[in-house]
Amino acid sequence: MHRGVVSYRKQIARLCFAATLLAAAAGSAFAQDDALTATKRLFPGIGAGLHAVRRGANGRYYVLVSPALGVAVFDAEGKPLLEIGTQPIAQGAGTKPQPAIVFGEDCDVDAEGRIYVADHGANAVKIFSSKGELLRAIHVPEPISVAALSGGEVAVSTLREPKLVYVYSIEGREVRAFGEPADIANRSDLNRFLNIGRLAHDAQDHIYYAFRYLPEPTVRQYDSHGYAGYEIQLTEVDFLTGARAVRREIARQEQRGDSPSLKPVVTAVGVDPTSGEVWMAMGNTLLRFDREGNHRASYRIYTAEGARLEATTLFVEPLRLLIGSDPLGIYEFERPDKRGTQ
Repeated sequence: MHRGVVSYRKQIARLCFAATLLAAAAGSAFAQDDALTATKRLFPGIGAGLHAVRRGANGRYYVLVSPALGVAVFDAEGKPLLEIGTQPIAQGAGTKPQPAIVFGEDCDVDAEGRIYVADHGANAVKIFSSKGELLRAIHVPEPISVAALSGGEVAVSTLREPKLVYVYSIEGREVRAFGEPADIANRSDLNRFLNIGRLAHDAQDHIYYAFRYLPEPTVRQYDSHGYAGYEIQLTEVDFLTGARAVRREIARQEQRGDSPSLKPVVTAVGVDPTSGEVWMAMGNTLLRFDREGNHRASYRIYTAEGARLEATTLFVEPLRLLIGSDPLGIYEFERPDKRGTQ
């Protein structure tokens, strides 16, 4: 048996047993969430269509707004520098030029400043230079999320492919695929939909797969070769009501045979690149986990003006969190776990 599978199953058993003990002993231990209020709004021109925010090694910020804009690049102070994806690309004689980015779902940037975009509308992962020039388009059916790894590799999650994660070289060659979908529904199309996930990664190239629609909020960790690490799966009492409601809706959709359609359970995920701590957003709720996957804290998040912030993108920096919502925009939050360390 694959050694990663053995490790994964042992870790699952340990975490589920621990969660059961916690629920029995503490009951609603996480029911009283702390309030976390933004210090300010960043990039004020960004709002509707926001999909992702990332920071490069050069200190620049990359914000994906689709389909209206593409990738907007800002310097460390928030000054606009470049827009990628607004210029059309010719497709050949007699064909209509196509936008450089048709509909981007996610983006990331590597240490060399190359920008990777999951262009769902073009069935491709597009790689741009730091100057915004299109270097390569890798054919990937319905890409959803990307994570730029070291050595020019890029991890991709998709809408329908059988594995959860596909890794491509900078030349566009598929080098490995891994991750088995969870078995939730009997209908194959519904089950694959329920396994759609967003990617994050840390400095050691661990890949974190956040399942958007599983009833129990779930994040799996893999190493860069596809060996499974731990799994976060929230089964405490506080999450059971929501999970039961999702399972009832899944059962209804399975019986009706409708096209899959569910509200996301996990709406955003981010990872501290140094420590490996995971931050998970479930709408207005933000949860923090340590590097072993243990649940440490929960927060309700609000804009600087006091409005509920329903997170759709999340980026973790050493002393702050950048949390975005479509259409409210991107907000800066002081990291509550780093207070007093400045």
